[in-house]
Amino acid sequence: MNRRRTGPDHHTEWCARDHRCNLAEHRSAEILVDLPGHARAVLVRVRASDGREHAEIRVRVALADVDPAARCQLGTLLADLHDLVTHAAVTRRPRPGRTAA
Repeated sequence: MNRRRTGPDHHTEWCARDHRCNLAEHRSAEILVDLPGHARAVLVRVRASDGREHAEIRVRVALADVDPAARCQLGTLLADLHDLVTHAAVTRRPRPGRTAA
């Protein structure tokens, strides 16, 4: 019988299979979204040593040169990030007896 091993010591199909895997974690290659001069985001899928999976996202956004405008940008960024994370967290795979939205 050919069993696919996916425990903490075995790479997943999406794993980068290199130095990014450490401490019994598995990490995907980085997915980049680049808006030159404006913003850059880096997404990495991670399977932790306990088997749970999560996404790590780093975002760099160019801010205005003047403080009031930069503060406004930061407020917008935080509000939108809150909405994005909340939406992603409640979007789950269907459980038995539950229909997908």
